[in-house]
Amino acid sequence: MATSNVHESPSKESDEPITVVERGWKTRHLTQYQGLWISLQNVPAVMAFREHFESHSDDIILTTLPKSGTTWLKALTFTLTNRNLHDFDSHPLLKTNPHDLVPFLDFELYANGHIPDLTNLPSTCLFASHLPYNLLPTSMIKSNCRIIYLCRNPKDTFVSLWKFNNKFLPEDEPIPIQEAFELFYKGISPGGPFWEHVLGYWKASLERPERVLFIKYEELKEDLTFHLRRLAEFLGCPFSVEEERQGIIEKIQGFVALRV
Repeated sequence: MATSNVHESPSKESDEPITVVERGWKTRHLTQYQGLWISLQNVPAVMAFREHFESHSDDIILTTLPKSGTTWLKALTFTLTNRNLHDFDSHPLLKTNPHDLVPFLDFELYANGHIPDLTNLPSTCLFASHLPYNLLPTSMIKSNCRIIYLCRNPKDTFVSLWKFNNKFLPEDEPIPIQEAFELFYKGISPGGPFWEHVLGYWKASLERPERVLFIKYEELKEDLTFHLRRLAEFLGCPFSVEEERQGIIEKIQGFVALRV
């Protein structure tokens, strides 16, 4: 059996129990928080984020499951939205990791009991989250901010997640791929269950297409030019005729490819 010593404890936010699995992925304590599987240590940060974050209509939220092209999406979106502010020769991506330029709200900014002061940030802010749509803060939904969701083929997501997580385990304790697959299949994986996560954003993109953009990793990779135009239009900063003539789309593609 892939999981062991499962027990439940009351949730601080609701009457639903929190289920703890004493074995899973790179953490020994995967926790089911309101249907979402995350590491036990991240629950306080998620709760704080949901309670305290106040979104604005100009915010841009990049959402993914782990190992679904998150870094690539961050680099592309940052470069796209800041193309009039930074020259490629002195671009922030030359010295700064995309994860630092587009921080995670749920697992970074609100981690370790920290409640960040975001009041003095620029009117348009780029943030990221691994949370499913139904667990996003109410203010994020009501504010009409723009949400971009990138999903990836479940097989590739699983393999990438398995390889990535084994890097953090002792050499004598890697997760066998059969055990990892059993966990993933049952929905027990970081950010899982997979299908609930994907379908939540898919349905939201159908109901609110002007605010939620759903992109497939494989389609983005196959025709990046088309999807960069699509991203720019969705974010309200479409490429001008002059930019198209100067080949700015191709320049963004080439630049990001070298950074990620």
